[in-house]
Amino acid sequence: MLSDVTTPQDLDERFREAVGAIEVSATGRTAAEPVRDGGTLDGRTALELFDAQLVSRHLDLAARWLRSFGEGFYTIGSAGHEGNAAVALAVRSTDPALLHYRSGAFYCARAVQAEAEGLAARAGQDDGPAHRVGVAERVAEAMRGQDGNGKPGDRDRDGDADDGTGTPDAVLDAARDVLRGVVASADEPIAGGRHKVFGNPAVAVVPTTSTIASHLPRAVGIGFAIERLRRLGDGRVRPAGRRAAGGAARRHGAAEPAWPSDAIVVCSFGDASVNHATAVAAFNTAGWCDHAGLRIPVLFVCEDNGLGISVRSPDGWVAQALRAKPGIRYFSADGCDLVETYDVAVEAAAWVRRHRRPAVLHLCTVRLMGHAGADAEIAYRSAAEIARDVDRDPVVATARLLAEAGLVTPEELIARYDEVGWQVRKVAEEVLGERKLESAADIVAPLAPRRPVRVARTITDAAGRAAGPGAAARSAAFDGKLPEQAGPLTLAQTINAALADGLLDHPGMTVFGEDVAVKGGVYGVTKGLRERFGAPRVFDTLLDETSILGLGLGAGLSGMLPVPEIQYLAYLHNAEDQLRGEAATMQYFSRGAYRNPMVVRIAGLAYQDGFGGHFHNDNSLAVLRDVPGLVLAVPARADDAAPMLRSCLASAAVDGSVCVFLEPIALYHTRDLHAEGDEEWLAPYLGPGGWTASHVPIGRGRVYGVGSAEDVTIITFGNGVRMSLRAAAKLAEEDVGVRVLDLRWLAPLPVADIIREAQATGRVLVVDETRRSGGVGEGVVAALVDAGFVGSARRVAAIDTFVPLGPAARHVLVSEEAITQGARTLLAR
Repeated sequence: MLSDVTTPQDLDERFREAVGAIEVSATGRTAAEPVRDGGTLDGRTALELFDAQLVSRHLDLAARWLRSFGEGFYTIGSAGHEGNAAVALAVRSTDPALLHYRSGAFYCARAVQAEAEGLAARAGQDDGPAHRVGVAERVAEAMRGQDGNGKPGDRDRDGDADDGTGTPDAVLDAARDVLRGVVASADEPIAGGRHKVFGNPAVAVVPTTSTIASHLPRAVGIGFAIERLRRLGDGRVRPAGRRAAGGAARRHGAAEPAWPSDAIVVCSFGDASVNHATAVAAFNTAGWCDHAGLRIPVLFVCEDNGLGISVRSPDGWVAQALRAKPGIRYFSADGCDLVETYDVAVEAAAWVRRHRRPAVLHLCTVRLMGHAGADAEIAYRSAAEIARDVDRDPVVATARLLAEAGLVTPEELIARYDEVGWQVRKVAEEVLGERKLESAADIVAPLAPRRPVRVARTITDAAGRAAGPGAAARSAAFDGKLPEQAGPLTLAQTINAALADGLLDHPGMTVFGEDVAVKGGVYGVTKGLRERFGAPRVFDTLLDETSILGLGLGAGLSGMLPVPEIQYLAYLHNAEDQLRGEAATMQYFSRGAYRNPMVVRIAGLAYQDGFGGHFHNDNSLAVLRDVPGLVLAVPARADDAAPMLRSCLASAAVDGSVCVFLEPIALYHTRDLHAEGDEEWLAPYLGPGGWTASHVPIGRGRVYGVGSAEDVTIITFGNGVRMSLRAAAKLAEEDVGVRVLDLRWLAPLPVADIIREAQATGRVLVVDETRRSGGVGEGVVAALVDAGFVGSARRVAAIDTFVPLGPAARHVLVSEEAITQGARTLLAR
C-alpha cells in the first residue's frame, strides 16, 4: 500500500506487486521481432533498455540509501524519467550529449551502446566514426526495407532472448561512475568528487551544471561548430575542447575534429527550464540561424514531468511553447511508453541528422520520489496525484511490455530487478570507502591550469611560422602593407592587426559578435577582417549576449578557438552566467577532459567624450574578477595590447583558458599623452621578430618611472594609466618622483609586482576607475595587507553610482586632479 509520498520502499513494493500481476501473452514473440504491433522496437533492444532503466532506478534507490546515513550528497534522481534510455539508442554514441540531471537511464544506455559500437568497430564492422550506424538507425533502415547500402537487408538477430544473467560491464561501470559522484569520491572519473554530474568523454557525454537550462546555449554552439568546421575543411585545428587521444603532438593546424562531421547534438532539460531566459535564448538562436539558412543539428529533449520542484507547468503550456518555436521541428511522445518514445526519438534524430536542422522532442514523463531526498512533496501534491504518477511508472510499463510480448515471465522480471539491485547496492558499498578530496590544492587543480613556459614557447613558434613558411600568406592577408611598416598605431589599430595575426596562426580561430563583420565593429576594431578571412571565420551574430557566449562555449568545446565580442561591458551582465557557471566550470567539472578555450573581447570602462551614459561607460568589473580561474586582461596602450592578446590566445589554445580581453573604449583612438600632437600614446606594431622579446606573461604588470621614481607608487590600470602618467608629470615638476604600475592583468593580479613596487617607495596610491565598493582597488589593498606592507596607502576610486550622461560623469569618475591631490596627501603624512 502506498503511503502519502513515494519512498524507495514504496517503489520497490509497487514494482513487485504490479509486475507480479501481469498476465503473460499466450503467443510469444522472438527477440528479433517488434515487441509490440505497430512499433519498430525489437525485443532484444527492449531488453537492453530495460536493463538500463533498472540500473538507473536502483541508482536512485542507492543514492537515497547512502543519504540515510550521511554518505550520499546528491539525491536528485531520474525515477519516472527512465524512458529517456530509448533516446540514447536513437542517436549514436559519438553524438555529443549534454544531459539533464534526470537523464540517468540515457547515461546508462549510452554506456552500453558505446561498448557495443566499439566492439563492432574493432571487429571490422564499422567504416569509421563518421559512418557509424547505431542500433536505432538499423531499425530505421529496416522500416524502409533496405540496409545502409540501399539493398534489401535482414537484421542479424538470432531470435533468442537475453538469458538475463549478469549485467554488462559497461552499464555497471556507468553505475559506479554515478555512485562515485553521489558519495563525492575523488576517484569519480569526470568531476573527481567536485560535483555529481553525468559526463564521460569516452562516450561523448559533456558534463553540465545544475543551473537549469544554462547548457542549452552551449548545445546550440556545438551544433553550430560541427557545421562550421565542415565549411572550414582542412583548416581545422586539433581539438582544444576535448583532449586528443594519447596526447600525441601533432603538426600545427592538423585536423582532428572533436565530433564526427555528421554528428548531431543531444541536449536534455526539464519542463520548468522552458521558461528560463537561457533556454529562450537558445531556442531563439537555433530558430534564427535556421531562418537565416545556417545549419544547427541539435535535438533538444524536453523531459516534462509537469513540475519545477513544487511549481506546476500549466496544462498544455510546455507543448504550446515548444510547438511555437520558429525554425524548430516539434516531436512528442509519451515518455513512459518505451516503444513510442523509441520510435519518435528515432524519427526525430534521423530528421535532425538528415536535414542538419534543430528539433525538439517533447517527452511526457512523471516524477517519482519528489524533487530530491529532502523534498516532502505531500506538502504541495495530493496523495491521489502522486498515486497517478506511480501508476505510470515507466519501469513497470517496460516490464509489462516485455511480459506481454512473451519475452520473459513476471518471475524472471522480478528476479532481474533483484539481481540488478543487488549489483548496484554492491557497487554502492564498494565506493563508500573511496577517498575524498583532501586538500584545497586537490580541489582547485583542474580549475585553470597555467603553463607559462609552454605559452611563451607557443608564441615563439607562432613568430617563427609568421616570419618563415607563413610569411607570404601574412603579406597577402595584409595586402602587402604589414602593420609593422605602418608607423605608430592606436590601440584599436593594434588590436585589429593582432587579431589578423591570430587568425593567420590559428586556423580554427573565429571572430564574431554584434556588428563585428560587415561594419567592422562599432569602433572599427575588426574592420577588414571579414574581407581578409571570409564569413565562416569572421561573422555577425544576432543581438543576444547569452547566445554569443553560448556559440563560443560550443565552438571551443568542439575544437575551435572562439573570439566572441560583447559590444559593451554593460551588455555582459545579462549573460554573465555563461562565463561563471558554464565556461569557468568546464575543466573543473571534467578534470580537464573537456575544455572550452575562449577569448572574449569586451569594449568597456568610461571616459568616452560626447557619447556616454551608463550603458556605454560601465565601470563595474567585480563579477569578472569573482569568477574562479578566469583571466582578465586590460591593455591600456598599443604596445601592450598585441602581446597581451597573443598571450590570451596562446593560453586558450595551450591550457584551455577562458580569457576576457577588456578594451578601454576611451583609449581606442587616443593618440596623445601630455600635449596635443605629441602622439606619445601611439606605438609601432612589432613584427614576428619582436614577439618573443615583447611577450607579456599573464599576471605581470608594467612599471613606468617618472622623475626620481622614489617618492610615491601609483598602482592603476586602463584609463587610469594615462591619467596617472599625466599626473606624475605634474608631480615631477614639484620634484616628486613617481612610479606608475600598470596592473595590465586584473585576474590574476600581478601580486609580486604590487608588493615590489609598493616597497620601493613606501607610499601607495591606488587609482581605481571602477567603483569604490567592489572595485579592483579592494583587491590591491588586500594584497598589500596580506603581504604585511607597513607603508602608507590610500585609494582614489569612482563613486558608488552608475555613470551619468554628459559632463555630469566628471563628478563621479576619477580625475587627474584627484590623483595629484591623493599623491600630495600621502606625501604630507
